[in-house]
Amino acid sequence: MEKKNLLLLICTVLSFFTVFAVNAVNIVIPSIATEFHMSNIVQNWVTIIFLLVVAVLSVPAGQISGKYGLKKVTNISIILFIIISIVNVIVTSQEQFLACRFILGISLAFINVTSMAMIVNVFPPEERGKALGINITGVYVGLSLSPVIGGILNYNLGWRSVVLFGVPFLFVILALLLTRIDDEWSSFENIPLDWKGSFAYGIGIVLFMYGFTILNTQLGIILTILGVIILVIFALIELREKYPVFDIRFFKNHKFLSANFASLCAYLATYAVTTILNYHLQYIKGFDSQTAGIILLVAPLCQVVLAPIAGRLSDRFVPQILAAIGMALGTISLFLFSSLDTTTSMEFLIVAMIIYGVGFGLFSPPNTNVIMGSVPPKDTSVASAAVATMRTVGQAMSMGILTLVFAFIMGDVPIIGQYYPLLIQSCQVTCIICVVLCIASVFASFVGIKAKASDN
Repeated sequence: MEKKNLLLLICTVLSFFTVFAVNAVNIVIPSIATEFHMSNIVQNWVTIIFLLVVAVLSVPAGQISGKYGLKKVTNISIILFIIISIVNVIVTSQEQFLACRFILGISLAFINVTSMAMIVNVFPPEERGKALGINITGVYVGLSLSPVIGGILNYNLGWRSVVLFGVPFLFVILALLLTRIDDEWSSFENIPLDWKGSFAYGIGIVLFMYGFTILNTQLGIILTILGVIILVIFALIELREKYPVFDIRFFKNHKFLSANFASLCAYLATYAVTTILNYHLQYIKGFDSQTAGIILLVAPLCQVVLAPIAGRLSDRFVPQILAAIGMALGTISLFLFSSLDTTTSMEFLIVAMIIYGVGFGLFSPPNTNVIMGSVPPKDTSVASAAVATMRTVGQAMSMGILTLVFAFIMGDVPIIGQYYPLLIQSCQVTCIICVVLCIASVFASFVGIKAKASDN
């Protein structure tokens, strides 16, 4: 196999397992919550803490991996992933479980950045959209299979089998990287790391996102405002740095800015949907994790089919138009999800999930192609970090919106029968909020088309 195609295969498999590490665990959260006596708020934090770490580290990960080598950083991250996955299965409390998710987020923050940056480095511009489409297919295959595999494993072997599922495959990936890939990619080897900027970004994003999840309290308001202030200070620091951890000036490129904003809004709008549907199927409809996982297969399967097609189309047509069409369909699906209750038929739910899957399958590859293609080749690791940051910040804040709505409507309670009407109301309100965010993503994509002439 040609080396670039082998690397694409490796990165695609890695993309699968980064998604699996999040989504397969999501499907078994009710089982984990039962064992560790988690409330509804703590259940959401199983996902949020992981995404928060990835969001914090995605920006410095671009500079660090560019300095020390994309392949080397990938290898170290895979080793950390394997070790923590093994440790995760012997934990005895919810605090220990959350700590493992925290450390796992560190490894996957770097994998998210390095895998995409390696692909962009080995494929020429005319093949980049196709390669990114295939890589993102790995994400959607992960989205498709993780609830099914996770549900089946949990139903038959318990949640620990879900955590360990990726370990043997990652040993194989590590062996291939060490023995078959000789190249290394380092674009910042002679550039000092921007610790000041990294620290300011990390503190700012943590305060902002944690404060956002408890915005119903006075402390939450204070932390959110403080986080915004520190992020503004971060931007000012970066504008004065000779070698910034993230070059804020990229956002003067309107194509780069609009595509990143569209991505942020898209993930804000859509990520909590899987959790909402999982809660609907397991709590409201009473399905076990195996059956729920199979039903949740519908939307990601559509994404698997459409992602490589959308990637190829983005090399031939205006990618922002494809992205806008995708998020318009996403808007329709979320409007349909906002009516889910005890009387909703399975046929209605499946149709809505198909629309959702088709929409997001059309959006992500073209939008990623716009971002990665709007910067010079030497800055691909930084652009990759931007992609990863928008995705994970959006995902974490999407769960934050759901958690915030839970806090306002339900309070901090276990999800049991007497609170199911409030659970339904919380999910409906969240979906309505997400409809507005989907519309914002559509408009951002159209703005990107008009901004074409300002590309670098």
